Amino acid sequence: MPSASPSSSSGAPESTGPSGAAERSGSADPSGPTATALLERPGRTEHIEAPLVLDTEPPRTLRFRDHFALWMNLGVSLIGFSTAATVLGARGSELSLAAAVTAITVGTAVGTAMLGVAALIGARTGAPAMANLRGLFGTRLSYLPTVLNIVQCVGWGVFELLTISAGAQTVAHTTGYRWLFVLLAGALTTALTIWPLGSIAVLRRFVAGAVAVAMVYFTVQLGRQGVPDPGAGNWHGFLGATDAMIAVSVSFVPLAADYTRHSRTPRSAFWGSFSGYTIAQVWCYVLGLMALLQSDGDPNRIFDSFLGVWAGWLFLLVLVLRETDQSFANVYSTAMSVQNLLPKVDRRVLSGAIGVLITVLALQIDEFTDTYYGFLGLIGSVFVPLLAVLVVDYFLGAGRRGWNLSADAPSRWLMLLPWALGFAVYQFIAPTKVAGWWTDLWTSAQEALHFTPQEWTSASLFAFLVPALVTWALTPLGRRAARS
Repeated sequence: MPSASPSSSSGAPESTGPSGAAERSGSADPSGPTATALLERPGRTEHIEAPLVLDTEPPRTLRFRDHFALWMNLGVSLIGFSTAATVLGARGSELSLAAAVTAITVGTAVGTAMLGVAALIGARTGAPAMANLRGLFGTRLSYLPTVLNIVQCVGWGVFELLTISAGAQTVAHTTGYRWLFVLLAGALTTALTIWPLGSIAVLRRFVAGAVAVAMVYFTVQLGRQGVPDPGAGNWHGFLGATDAMIAVSVSFVPLAADYTRHSRTPRSAFWGSFSGYTIAQVWCYVLGLMALLQSDGDPNRIFDSFLGVWAGWLFLLVLVLRETDQSFANVYSTAMSVQNLLPKVDRRVLSGAIGVLITVLALQIDEFTDTYYGFLGLIGSVFVPLLAVLVVDYFLGAGRRGWNLSADAPSRWLMLLPWALGFAVYQFIAPTKVAGWWTDLWTSAQEALHFTPQEWTSASLFAFLVPALVTWALTPLGRRAARS
């Protein structure tokens, strides 16, 4: 088994990538001279696209503006508009507008900072998100979070196709042709995943500007109709709303490195993802609040507010078409996750097969049930503590000496402990409503320990802090194991 490389004089961690080549994490240009030469050599344009198999050095072509445009587009979502009610509370009766906007801003900033760190690690190692977990857990143990991420990404990919088809029906003022809209959305999504770096370039050059124009237009038009007194209401439930916004941002953590592995510098990966996603998500949810409040607090009538303004259908159509970048991200990251299990399979084959799969599933499902929403939430609660363990071990633990990301990376069973503990903390504070017995299990545990969740008990923050501290405490044991 390859051993971890010693730390450099600069103190920057090194990682042995999936291809077996050591990569200097702290260099100004992580692409390295070889990759750059290939990109610039005439007639070698095939290196501009993402590698076809896992064990190939990725091209480093993405700048700050590419990351900013990608994550700005991902931060704007039709789901974000329609779920703005979760921030205000039931029918908009709890939080004041000022409290809701503050919760959106703070929660997004905290969650996106976590996203930015995951993006930075991907830029340093050059490996996809799930392949990075080889360094944390070992190759075989990394299969567990990989399978969970595949299930999560497929589920959200199906949901995005349903969202796109529903949005298209709204714009077309019809309840029919759902199958046609699903097929078109599935085909476009699959095409985007075949040429991922080219798709990111298209998003930057054309889509990002159109989305910004649509957002400005709706903001001005809804603002002209008046905004309620921002102080009317209270701040009860503020931390719960903040926690919900953290969870939304963190949902992209297990996807981030799949794209930032192509970054020219770690700095551009962090700041591009952080700034682009933060600005877009805050804007998206605040605009959703404005539409919600003008719909008498009914989340089912939010899009009526958009269609009620002059030419609203045209700008809403822009946002519906833009939603395909959400399904693109989920399908492509599913393919990247599968490659951690099957590193020699062509990503184009995987992307095409997964695109067909989510399209077929979307055609068979009319809508997601509350049980499946809960299941996706359950899987999502896995990745907050996982990120904590990942970050601490990379910057303070074994990652300082160099992660082994090769196919025979040894299992690190000890790292499962803080991850499992963080998951338990999350469920103990906020049990996911996936099934009655599951909720009863954690409610019984609360009663046995005489614990009642309070305003300040944020499931996301505590599920991050606890495993982070435990991982830090276990760092000396991990270093001894690496030396033995």
